[in-house]
Amino acid sequence: MLGFARILVVVVGVLLIALGFWLASYGNEGDSGLVVVGLVTALIGVAGIVVLAFERMRYRRDASAADAPATGWRRTDEVFMDPTTGVRTRVWVDPGTGQRDYRPEG
Repeated sequence: MLGFARILVVVVGVLLIALGFWLASYGNEGDSGLVVVGLVTALIGVAGIVVLAFERMRYRRDASAADAPATGWRRTDEVFMDPTTGVRTRVWVDPGTGQRDYRPEG
């Protein structure tokens, strides 16, 4: 499902960019308001694609990470199959902060 949503964001972004340039080109014929609307529309499309690119980088796991988090973290009984990678994943928790970490289980 997330793959479809990402594709949809890219398609809508590209369509907004094309629509924006189309509107801006009509604005050059005398209506300066269309130039502004067209450029803003194109910028919204670019922003959607850029946000999508940064979202992909934000949630990527470091491949060099160790099996266990830093000291003080506790292993929980929660294990699940990661829907993105299909890898069996273990949940670790920091008892002091309640922060959770998800690590592939070998």
